[in-house]
Amino acid sequence: MSENKRLKPNTPTPDSGESPLLNESILFLIFESVKWDIHILCLTASLNQKLRAIAERLLWRKLCAYRAPRMVKALANGAPNSRINGGWNALAKLMFFCCGCESTRLAGHFVKSSRFSKTSGRSFLTKKCRGDLLYVSDPCEHPLGDKDDDVGIFRGVFRGFTRSKTRASLIQRQVGLEESVRCPYCGARVWSMTTARLVPKSATRRLGTHDGGLEYFVCLNGHLHGTCWLVPLSSDEEGNDGSEDSDDGLDDDDDRTVKDGSTSSMGEEV
Repeated sequence: MSENKRLKPNTPTPDSGESPLLNESILFLIFESVKWDIHILCLTASLNQKLRAIAERLLWRKLCAYRAPRMVKALANGAPNSRINGGWNALAKLMFFCCGCESTRLAGHFVKSSRFSKTSGRSFLTKKCRGDLLYVSDPCEHPLGDKDDDVGIFRGVFRGFTRSKTRASLIQRQVGLEESVRCPYCGARVWSMTTARLVPKSATRRLGTHDGGLEYFVCLNGHLHGTCWLVPLSSDEEGNDGSEDSDDGLDDDDDRTVKDGSTSSMGEEV
């Protein structure tokens, strides 16, 4: 069945008193014309319950697929019209929103661009869990003024987390869920990967932080968020292009960047 046939026309009659904006086909055309701008979609979904329901059922999914089609196709196992753990609205928020860091009083904020990479995600998986698919963003850098190190805040998402080896490892190790931390994207409870001792050294190297300077959490729906201390690079280190990770067996097309729906040599951008 085509996408146009799946869209409900909901054509308002002259006497219905309903806004034409409740027509899903019209909404679809409007958001296509603004390239699925997340700020406009947030505003639209907040207007009333009917628009919020349409957004949750259709618009958030279409935004994600438009802004990062290859990543979404991978996460949805090639079926981008299917459901996804935590909901499409949570995935959209994860794509565009840096959740901040409570311990350093850094507030969350929308980001102009985000680069998500499954090569980076692979660095966050232990050897036993390398069969999982995880996309992780580059850290959002936050200077702290008088301190030499910046705070890096990153986020990510697993494909099919309920069937993942990472979740199986957490359950096998009988790791308890955190009492005071919730997922900033879907509100679900989380595991501390630091407490679980499932933080590989490759994640520390990938982020350019020091031992003990990295902490991250994974929620029941497979959303990841965390922080690290970004150590300033020396001139010699700046010349290192990260070739130590080149044995991952992944080519450049595996990196996805989210920014305004365009595609660059580094991947997709939202």
